[in-house]
Amino acid sequence: MAAIRPIDYGTPERTAEASVSLEIDGQAVTVPEGTSVMRAAMTAGVDVPRLCATDSLEPFGSCRLCLVEIEGRKGYPASCTTPVEEGMVVRTAGDTVQRVRRNVVELYLSDHPGTSVIGEGHGDDELLAMAARLGVEASRYPSAHNHQAAAVDESNPYFRFDPSRCIVCSRCVRACNEIQGTFALTVDGRGFASMISAGTGEDDFLGSECVSCGACVQACPTEALEEKTFIEAGAPERAVVTTCAYCGVGCSFQAELRGDRIVRMVPYKHGQANHGHSCVKGRFAWGYTNHPDRITSPMIRERITDAWREVSWEEAIGFAAERLNGLRERHGPGVLGAITSSRCTNEETFLVQKLARAVFGTNNVDTCARVCHSPTGYGLKNTFGTSAGTQDFDSIQSADVVLVIGANPTDAHPVFASQLKRRLRAGARLIVADPRAIDLVRSPHVEADYHLQLRPGTNVALVNALAHTVIAEGLEDAGFIRTRCEADEYAAWREFILRPENAPEAVEEVTGVPAGTLRAAARLYATGGNAAIYYGLGVTEHSQGSTMVMGMANLAMATGNIGREGVGVNPLRGQNNVQGSCDMGSFPHELPGYRHIADAGVRGIFEREWGVTLDTEPGMRIPNMIDAATGDAFKGLYIQGEDILQSDPNVRHIAAGLEGMECVIIQDLFLNETARYAHVFLPGSTFLEKDGTFTNAERRINRVRKITEAPAGMADWEITQALAQALGYPMHYRHPGEIMDEIARTTPTFAGVSFEKIDELGSIQWPCNEAHPEGTRVMHVGEFVRGLGRFLLTPYVATDERANRRFPLLLTTGRILSQYNVGTQTRRTDNRVWHDEDILEIHPEDAETRGIREGMRVRLASRIGETTLHAHISPRMMPGVVYTTFHFPETATNVVTTEFSDWATECPEYKVTAVEVAPSHTLSEWQYSQAQARERQQRVTHEESTTEEVTARERA
Repeated sequence: MAAIRPIDYGTPERTAEASVSLEIDGQAVTVPEGTSVMRAAMTAGVDVPRLCATDSLEPFGSCRLCLVEIEGRKGYPASCTTPVEEGMVVRTAGDTVQRVRRNVVELYLSDHPGTSVIGEGHGDDELLAMAARLGVEASRYPSAHNHQAAAVDESNPYFRFDPSRCIVCSRCVRACNEIQGTFALTVDGRGFASMISAGTGEDDFLGSECVSCGACVQACPTEALEEKTFIEAGAPERAVVTTCAYCGVGCSFQAELRGDRIVRMVPYKHGQANHGHSCVKGRFAWGYTNHPDRITSPMIRERITDAWREVSWEEAIGFAAERLNGLRERHGPGVLGAITSSRCTNEETFLVQKLARAVFGTNNVDTCARVCHSPTGYGLKNTFGTSAGTQDFDSIQSADVVLVIGANPTDAHPVFASQLKRRLRAGARLIVADPRAIDLVRSPHVEADYHLQLRPGTNVALVNALAHTVIAEGLEDAGFIRTRCEADEYAAWREFILRPENAPEAVEEVTGVPAGTLRAAARLYATGGNAAIYYGLGVTEHSQGSTMVMGMANLAMATGNIGREGVGVNPLRGQNNVQGSCDMGSFPHELPGYRHIADAGVRGIFEREWGVTLDTEPGMRIPNMIDAATGDAFKGLYIQGEDILQSDPNVRHIAAGLEGMECVIIQDLFLNETARYAHVFLPGSTFLEKDGTFTNAERRINRVRKITEAPAGMADWEITQALAQALGYPMHYRHPGEIMDEIARTTPTFAGVSFEKIDELGSIQWPCNEAHPEGTRVMHVGEFVRGLGRFLLTPYVATDERANRRFPLLLTTGRILSQYNVGTQTRRTDNRVWHDEDILEIHPEDAETRGIREGMRVRLASRIGETTLHAHISPRMMPGVVYTTFHFPETATNVVTTEFSDWATECPEYKVTAVEVAPSHTLSEWQYSQAQARERQQRVTHEESTTEEVTARERA
């Protein structure tokens, strides 16, 4: 981990059955057929000079620095574009070649400032480094000054573009095209006047189609594109590899530091989930870790109406333990509960559920993962036998047909989306099922073959119709079904799916999708080769979320699209450790590894390990805890890194439940919305301040490594341990690695996992055990985890939440690229430049009938609440459907979402809420009251602001 950057081989790796042997500078080299001379040389330790070449991009051959001599061949070919040949003899540093290189460098320097932006040697500029390497101290050519007077583009908050330092090598353009797939950059002009341009040439970077992924910055060989933090802090001196704490892709990053200051976060090229790519959040939006809003001292108060009082850790932990013990003694353990965080590590999450079960004495433990992807666990476990996705992300490169259902990868999982778009540009076919025309429906060089624009809440009808077409037209994989699936279950399902009510013609009126389009999409999925399903919260956050997951599993089994590369049923998990929080036993009915609490054998494993007797009955989920609290039957809640007052549905009810509790403990970075009802605030640590692991959407366990000290002095696992000790339980871990060792001892799917093995392999995908000592890339190869695949009946049942005369529109919610979840982190970064409020998207027809104009403040009302926000008139919407995000507490989107939920898991039905929209000129009553409460509860020692000041700030 000490090296600042991994070796760059100049051109991408090639794989081939045949090998080629050649000689480079007197060394014998053997490489795969198709390898470039440049890469072959680098494998032998010979670093051929270059500027336009890098191993993340296809060779381009423009800079003319990598020229070599090849025996028997005239001229000096570019080593980056020349493939190796058997018996080839190469010389890389002859006198003539070196003279040409020096001449080329002088030409580049004639239109370059000749110094680094930080004034330390060559800084981050490969041209200056190459000049030093070749002994070029100055240019003999007259200064061209073609670009020296060009203005620096400072529009992007995270990086700047200085045309005076640009050598027009096109690495940035190629990175935008080949890696990111946005096609936002181009070379404008010709000859000496050519320069890099964002968009049409009239836009700056901020105003262009650039999504600020950072690929161009990373690819740039000079300091033409450079992070502003690098310019401010100076060149890094060391680097630590860690894992991003945003979405479920789980990108690996090198945190580059100068002293103890982070200079920049650079995507790690050996990261097995991201392969050196990133998005705007992981790459740049880490500044929240030092935001002035961050709470760095423990705080307590007797009543939620009191001001916060800063105290020592000892006093805060003692205060919390005294209250919890008192409640337990007076009312029993059933009045206490805990909520784990999908933003925290596996080890920290494991400790919180252990705290609830072994210390509180209750199974009242839940997690935000239930609020998003619990139907995934239920549906896949019952059909396939395990509660997780089937493939790794790289499997997409073997897919021929991709079905994206209820997911918006370009916004919510952008690094995976880039990989998906690369495969689509290479020829894979695409089906999108979504009420909204997401970017994948049509974007540069990508267009869906079919957009199944279904009405919210009709997913199950759609998937049944797809399966009906497959079976009715004889497109099923009979051999797979016969050998891999339960015969009786399949026979029952076949009879069900062939019923007339499941035919595309019958469901057309329900879904709004033309029967012909639906049948064509089903044929493509069944006959187009390897077919993969990728889905998101638009599948799970419905009253039939679990049914839909089982329906997709049925479809995959019926067509044989499971158990090999390029196929599968793949959930795109929302937060960085949603998968891990489920794996670690954060549900009230399951211990770690998805094993039911009623299983005496499983309980015995943990009872022996923990030295306690566990409760045999499942505990309460969050909604049950809140209901019980409003009835005075639930008293104390420990919340690790979650903001249920913003993230959960029907927030008025959540507020009432929290207000009824006697001890609410919040462990977080900032005073979030839920903290207004807290009695204890324990300042948590960011991903940069702790050791541990995250598990991403592909079951990949990645290391999180401590880079800086937590300003409050304790990592989250240490806080939980201290609370357990104060409650009288002997919890004594010295390092998170010891917690993982306990997880491995007690959880079969993690039996072979350790920090040491992860460090050795880079990452591990569970299950990792004796049968799979290095983990499992693709699940259900040869046989399903449960043995035979199980077809389950999936009758469509319309949600009780329906549009009517009073509420004629359907609201569905989601995310946007620059913001993340409830915005706790991203709202405290410059990502607000792109998106600083929740916006309501509405179809032009719906807007016109309501007198709504672009940018107007509108009232969004449902049967349980209302809020206001600004409108955006968008043809991406289908008539009758509106869309917004939930990133900003000022909007409080979930004040309108209902309590309807998935029948099996109580996952809230965020995606279907009947609403009406109308022009508005003021905040809603709820927004107004919460603005005042937010201001009061944010203070620690500050004077309370006046109502007028609060309202003015909120409106601004």
